Amino acid sequence: MDPEKMMTGISNEILTSIKEMEKAKTAEEKLTHSKIIKNLCESLEVFFNLMGDMDLYDDDEYDNGPTPF
Repeated sequence: MDPEKMMTGISNEILTSIKEMEKAKTAEEKLTHSKIIKNLCESLEVFFNLMGDMDLYDDDEYDNGPTPF
């Protein structure tokens, strides 16, 4: 599956869960939604960390050969 679509889907689920948490009446319901949101945010963090790690290897200097002096 496309990582960008997965990130978009997770982001949409986070927003939906936040809206549902606002409607929750009991502390138990709010706790359930907050746990869902926490798990979704941690899942999204995996993608951000991966993108950050990929940036370490995405250097134009290595793609275009040595820099001329």
